[in-house]
Parts: sequence; structure tokens; C-alpha cells
Amino acid sequence: MSLREKGGDMTEVRIEPWDEGDLGLLRQLNVPEVRAHTGGPETDEEVLARHERYVRGLGPRSGHMFTVVLPDGEKVGSVGYWAREWHGEPVYEMGWAILPAYQGRGLATAAVRAVVEEAAASGDRRWAHAYPSVDNPPSNAVCRKAGFTLLGEIEFEYPPGHLMRSNDWRIDLF
Repeated sequence: MSLREKGGDMTEVRIEPWDEGDLGLLRQLNVPEVRAHTGGPETDEEVLARHERYVRGLGPRSGHMFTVVLPDGEKVGSVGYWAREWHGEPVYEMGWAILPAYQGRGLATAAVRAVVEEAAASGDRRWAHAYPSVDNPPSNAVCRKAGFTLLGEIEFEYPPGHLMRSNDWRIDLF
């Protein structure tokens, strides 16, 4: 997946299914700079449990997870989608994270576009949503640049037990 950014520079990433060897990446992503809008860093036990869900796939909050990979093979983030009910309708939820040293380069937008293609290929849900905090301009920009439509502000529970003010972004998978 390539993305042309302002100035004509090309951003290229590929996504690869999450595997056992990606625990180190998940630990690198578990830092305040990355998790500031999602409840803060998790404990090591929580990171291990998340990794196991990602490896297993297809369960609550695990779904289809991928690593974000640069052309040289370096893994710089995660992106994924999982099934949920939203306002009584089956949809996919999407989420992503990029290592701090690689943020601001269009990598998240390219990765989200790639995972939208993956979700669309499944053909079983019309819509995918993303719910970034209203206080997270970069993630909201990713949604806009990736082609999502802003539906408005909502109260969203994440992490479980914590309500946050989020934007509800939606993209048509058909």
C-alpha cells in the first residue's frame, strides 16, 4: 500500500498478520506517547494477554491484527479490525498504533487504508468505524485522510470501565 503525501513523497507500508514474534513490538507500543488517548500503558500481564488475543485472533477485541511493516522489513506499528455491534448493527471497529519515532510520516494512514481493504474483502459487514478521542488530532486526521466520514462526537467506553469523549468515524466497506 502506498500513500502520496503533501509534497509528492510516497509513503509505503505493508501489513502482515500478527504472529508470536511480535510481542516485542507490542511492548514498544506500550508507552505513554502511544497510549495517551487509550488509557495509558498497560501492565506487562495485560500486554501478554493482548498479544495472545492478537495471535489467536477472532475473539473479543482481537479480530484481525496486523503489523505495519516498512519496505525494508522494519515493523513500526499495529493495525487491525474486529467485529462489534454498534447501534444494533454488526460493524467492524478499527484501531492502530505507530511507534513514536515513525509518527507523522503517513504510515498510519497507509496502514489503515490497507486494513480497510482487508475488512472489505471479508464482505460480511457494510461499515467499519474508528473512535479516536476528540483530543487526539493525529488519529482523527488519519480517519479523514483514509476516507472515513465523521458522524459526530460520542461517549465511548475504552478501556473497559472508562468513558471517553470520542469521534465516531465511519467508512463504507461496500
